[in-house]
Amino acid sequence: MSKEKIHNISETVKLFKIYSDFTRLRIIDLLIEKEHCVQDIADSLDASQSAISHQLKLLRDLHVVKTRKQGKQVFYSLQDNHIKEIFLIGYSHATECSD
Repeated sequence: MSKEKIHNISETVKLFKIYSDFTRLRIIDLLIEKEHCVQDIADSLDASQSAISHQLKLLRDLHVVKTRKQGKQVFYSLQDNHIKEIFLIGYSHATECSD
């Protein structure tokens, strides 16, 4: 197996680890609809701003979310449609299998 292939598989493992956390999945679910600032996400999830900021940093570092600054506020949105599709496929599978 080539070094490039091994690297790409390693990056895929990191991506899938993102989807193994309840809070991160709830953040992704919120961001599917529209962009949000940290405080809006924290309020929606009934979590501390600090906890949400920590999760958003992980998501940003792995290219799951992107940011847009407006004045002092930072707005988060999904990096691309792949993130949404992965979430929706997993969610669909889980709901179909829970019958």
